[in-house]
Amino acid sequence: MTHLQASFADVRSLAQAGRLEEAFELILKLSEQKDPEALVTLADFYWQGGPVDPDPRRARDLYRRASDAGHPQGRIAYTNLLGSGLFGSRDWKGAVDRLQGETALDPYRARVLAALNAMDLAPDGAPRVAPESQKLSDELEVDFFPGLFSAAECNLVLAAAENRYLRSTINDSQGREVPHPLRSSEGAALHWLIEDPAIQALNRRLAAASQTPYENAEPLLVLRYGRGQEYRRHFDALPGLQNQRAKTALVYLNDEYSGGETEFPKLNIKVKGRRGDVLVFRNAASNGAPDPLSEHAGLPVTSGVKYLGSRWIRADRHLP
Repeated sequence: MTHLQASFADVRSLAQAGRLEEAFELILKLSEQKDPEALVTLADFYWQGGPVDPDPRRARDLYRRASDAGHPQGRIAYTNLLGSGLFGSRDWKGAVDRLQGETALDPYRARVLAALNAMDLAPDGAPRVAPESQKLSDELEVDFFPGLFSAAECNLVLAAAENRYLRSTINDSQGREVPHPLRSSEGAALHWLIEDPAIQALNRRLAAASQTPYENAEPLLVLRYGRGQEYRRHFDALPGLQNQRAKTALVYLNDEYSGGETEFPKLNIKVKGRRGDVLVFRNAASNGAPDPLSEHAGLPVTSGVKYLGSRWIRADRHLP
């Protein structure tokens, strides 16, 4: 077998036989020949690490090349990164134009395009109109935005999170993964590679609501709480964090459940948001230390399933 005669099926055969170095070498050779599967596989390696050290800028270029070679996953990944501007230049209009040609690749992309078409957006994907809020406290910045997301937008976020939920865990002092001691929910992170243009536009709306740059926030995390699950009293700001989680934005993605209120015990505030409502609150004092008044909890769900979007917003830029 010469490299010119090889195909990506040979890569799989080598990998299954445990000949991993040969498999990787063949991936490199096939990528030089613009093989779509080889290009997107190599992009995944450089995105997350594995046989190579992570290099997301190189990964982005490989996703572009995979897209040019006709690979659907490569096209979708590159469109997402082009829309956010991560690890390269940003071209919002170009990303939206590309999206229109992707609706036949994945039914979800058609929903993304429909959601974008229903939004009132500026040319850069930010909302044209500043969101209006209700102030809930004179002691701590706690702002409530009724109906900031539409029902269709909430459903889109839930569709993006579907099949991505993992139980909430932490690593103990010995590096072992153990159940989270405070949060019993499951979570799905809409990380940068899968953050499509509609989710990006919604995140920019949250940035406008919190009066912070889009670039300061962590990826949107979708939390799922079943009956009896909760998030006990805690602070989102972490002691000693160099780039502090200064604010939090919570998106109530459904309302077909009982219990599950967001409680601020020191402020005597409980919020039971309806679908599409958003709550934004400050976590840290001016010196970056956790504000004692920001202690909050997600009370136990007594019936149904609660879905909540959480976006932690850093004091300074968080995006690379």
